[in-house]
Amino acid sequence: MRARVRKFAHILERLGLAMAGAGSGLFVAVHVGSSVSALTSQAFLLVMMLGGAVGFYLGIDTPQLAFHPTNGGSTRKIDAAEFLSAVGTFLATLVAFFSVGVIVLRSEPQIGWTAAIMVGWVLGIAMQIVAGTIARLRT
Repeated sequence: MRARVRKFAHILERLGLAMAGAGSGLFVAVHVGSSVSALTSQAFLLVMMLGGAVGFYLGIDTPQLAFHPTNGGSTRKIDAAEFLSAVGTFLATLVAFFSVGVIVLRSEPQIGWTAAIMVGWVLGIAMQIVAGTIARLRT
């Protein structure tokens, strides 16, 4: 019974993270779509939300690489999945935060800033997806 409750709690947590990613993707899509008329479509909103949901679902709760120090010392091997997950999550949430700020303050940043936000979002969720894939494929 206890194992089922833990699994259910873990699934709820992951679904919550996916919804947070989808919401973040929605904010970025609204900001970018309001600045670039070619990206004002429901399909663009859906793609951005799905990308955020998948990225946050896979990339935030990655299993860590086992730590095995040799001869009492530590090896300085970087866990690629953990690093990509951390940087990707930070980048995706940072640009989502900026997008919300632009929407709430009703400002109109230059197109370069909007492009930077879009690129930051795509890189952030791509890093999360890659991190989640790496972590789940390793033995």
